[in-house]
Amino acid sequence: MEHEHHHEEGGLHESIIKISIAAVLLIADIIIEKNTSWQTWQYLLLYLIPYLIVGWETLHEGAEKLLEGEALDEDFLMGVATIGALAIAFLPGAKSQFPEAVFVMLFFQLGELFEGIAEGRSRKSIAALMDIRPDSANLETTDGIETVHPETIAPGQIIVIRPGEKVPMDGIVIEGKSSLDTKALTGESVPRGISEGDTIASGCINLSGALRVKVSKPFGESTASRILELVEHAADHKSKSESFITRFAKVYTPIVVGAAVLLAIIPPRIGGGDFATWLYRALTFLIVSCPCALVISVPLSFFGGIGGASRKGILVKGSNWLEALSRLRTVVFDKTGTLTQGVFEVTAVHPEMIGEDELLHLAAHVEHLSTHPIAEALRSAWKAEEDDCEVADIEEIAGEGVQALVNGRKVCAGNARMMENRGIQIHECEKCHHDGTVVHVAIDGVYAGHIVISDKVKPGAREAVAALKAVGVEKTIMLTGDSAGVAASVASEMGLDGFRAELLPDGKVAEVESLLADMQGKDALAFVGDGINDAPVLARADVGIAMGALGSDAAIEAADVVLMDDDPGKIALAVKIARRTVGIARQNIWFAIIVKMAVLVLAAIGLAPMWLAVFADVGVTVLAVINAMRTLA
Repeated sequence: MEHEHHHEEGGLHESIIKISIAAVLLIADIIIEKNTSWQTWQYLLLYLIPYLIVGWETLHEGAEKLLEGEALDEDFLMGVATIGALAIAFLPGAKSQFPEAVFVMLFFQLGELFEGIAEGRSRKSIAALMDIRPDSANLETTDGIETVHPETIAPGQIIVIRPGEKVPMDGIVIEGKSSLDTKALTGESVPRGISEGDTIASGCINLSGALRVKVSKPFGESTASRILELVEHAADHKSKSESFITRFAKVYTPIVVGAAVLLAIIPPRIGGGDFATWLYRALTFLIVSCPCALVISVPLSFFGGIGGASRKGILVKGSNWLEALSRLRTVVFDKTGTLTQGVFEVTAVHPEMIGEDELLHLAAHVEHLSTHPIAEALRSAWKAEEDDCEVADIEEIAGEGVQALVNGRKVCAGNARMMENRGIQIHECEKCHHDGTVVHVAIDGVYAGHIVISDKVKPGAREAVAALKAVGVEKTIMLTGDSAGVAASVASEMGLDGFRAELLPDGKVAEVESLLADMQGKDALAFVGDGINDAPVLARADVGIAMGALGSDAAIEAADVVLMDDDPGKIALAVKIARRTVGIARQNIWFAIIVKMAVLVLAAIGLAPMWLAVFADVGVTVLAVINAMRTLA
């Protein structure tokens, strides 16, 4: 990357020198022409010097494209137009256009220079943002610490991360305590504390203490590598605007080139004037026809928007999803881990027939192999889980709960649906006024009580929903497998427009499909989830948004947009960035088309000199590219 950067810098420096020399020589040639009476061919040789200095590369690339069967590109068209302008002087009764031909090529190269500077800035901005993969890691060996390339390190090996170093690979901290700068991944400037037992993601910067980390993934599968790969391939997923421009250029350019040829041939044939005059107009028409302002600036706008979003910790996998975000009118949220923290704790134990400890004891044993957050809360509440109890025939029923044999007794722990499906009568508890998930427990088919487990609403979640309303999102809905009572409480606290409760995973997909069916026109729907168990719904929505994906492969794989931290407020920010990006792209499209059409008409009737044609091509391109650069801000 550094080599490419120096190569780019060298190319720009060389272009500046060529343009400067050619400009000085052009002025000198004009002075010489005004003060001499040479033959036409002598002036041609004089003007060819600055022309070839500044235009040789354009002519060479145009000739290569012609041999490759891709003639209708800007280099070929500019070459034909300027060579034609040089040749006009040799037609009967024609005026010399030597200075104008050199000026056109000079201004074209000046436009290429500005375009190169703008694109270079864009690439450097993205490169700096994505410079999160270090080239070395400190591997712990029997002989001490050895500095190696991260690709040579396998999962299970131990690395040491010193203060000030980038985290080279994903892993688990086995010794040490520190704080991490996660700005390159999340866009957040506040350091994140980390200590023994915590997972650590590559791409962060270790700020204070030394850390010993057990590597969990190969270098190529680390968080930093995956993010870098996704950003690099974001251009593969083109927006409708980009696809339209590509198709438009393929049709538009041949048409205007054909029109230029007819403009040069037909009017002189029907007595509309001399051939030299109409050839000049046709060449001017040809210069205007280059669609480079559209072909360059529109993809650059989306590239800049994706880069700007990445710098805020919002990873958009392609410009098609950035465009879909700009049309967002409905946002559907998963509850747990999205609007709530997903950190559960037991807040009430209401037994029947048995004691509180016995109820917790049985529920914790039944759930001891489950990875569900509610199961973790039960295990945390029962500290003496490791005892002599025998647990067998564990069966997890999706959307209901878990059942198992504990010391020979059949214990069921789950929701009301589980009890109902087994014919077990739930006893309503008058003293239970807690807003939380209720886990009912039955022993050998007899109701034994329930445990209330509560989740905390995320700080800023209500403000995030309000921010979405402020940017024009019309409907916000929450989907959850939790009870209607808990869902209603969270939805009310969040200020949501509605909720659907007690849903199985396939029920969430059905609800999203129903909402999609009710939508009108080009409006888009986004589903926001944690990306781990919401893959089907994320895939079904127009835009799948994964929350809190720092280090989560499942989230990066499943979603179209990944928020690298846990801040739901960034959904509204992503919509703002998307709408600004699409707006800038549309500005460029209309500006380029209007100016080009106007100058094409003027060129056809002889009112547009060649310098104005160059402005309609090169000048418009430069202005459009500069406008596109605003998306990086």
